[in-house]
Order: sequence, then C-alpha cells, then structure tokens
Amino acid sequence: MNKHIFRATTAELVTLPGGGAFHLLADASHTGDALGVNRLVLGVGATGAKTHHHAKSTEMFYVLDGELDFVLGDEHTRVTRGDVVVVPPGLPHAFGAAPGHAADLLAVLTPGVDRFGYFRHLGRIQRGEADFASLHAERYDVHFAEDQRS
Repeated sequence: MNKHIFRATTAELVTLPGGGAFHLLADASHTGDALGVNRLVLGVGATGAKTHHHAKSTEMFYVLDGELDFVLGDEHTRVTRGDVVVVPPGLPHAFGAAPGHAADLLAVLTPGVDRFGYFRHLGRIQRGEADFASLHAERYDVHFAEDQRS
C-alpha cells in the first residue's frame, strides 16, 4: 500500500539504551519500494552503526540536531545540525553521536528496502534481549565489515 503522508505521532518507536530511539516512519512497502525513512535519536556519545555498506541503496542522513562522527571509507568527519551526508552503494560507513553530544537524524534509504524488522532487532540487541549473530543483516541490504560482525 502506497501512502503519501507519514505522521510522527503514529510512527512506531523502538527504544534504545541511553535515551535513544528509532522512529519508524516509512518502510519500502509503504512507498512502492521507492524509499524507506526513519528518525534515529542517539544518546550522548552513543554508537549509531558499526562499519557496513549497502550493495543496492544510497543512504542519506540529515542532522536534525546534535553532532555525529561519521566514517565514510577512509574519511573521518564530524557533522552538525543542518548537515547532510550521502552514502552511495558500496561505500563502507559508520557513525555515532560525537563524544559529549547527543544526536538526532533523519535517515532515508533509496531505493527502499523493508528494514523495520532490522531496526526492531537492533533495538533488542542493544537492550541485551538478542545477540548480534541473530541479526541476519544481509537480508536488509546491510553488509557488515568482517571485523564488525560481533
């Protein structure tokens, strides 16, 4: 079912330790596979994602508030409110809230991949309810670097 409006008030909330959360706004199946959208809130200094890449999709991050440290291939950079990061397919990347800072960002993946199940499972892992090996991330076009799989 294609929708055109996705309200923050009805987004599913997946809580994370340290006051963080995924706000699941639009999965690919809601947009005709055009894109997927979520908002990610990270607590002070929290890790956002281990080094990974997407084989099929471009990912865009818009920093709503706070500061994040990004690794894009071999480049390390800090981004702040209003900055946009675009990650093309195949580029290894990782990110997290900068030390001493929280972060709030909007993430868009296009073409879309149904990833709400992935974010729910990540929440369980971060809350200690599941282990990382149970994630099966490849089915969501998330390919972790060999040294990041544990």
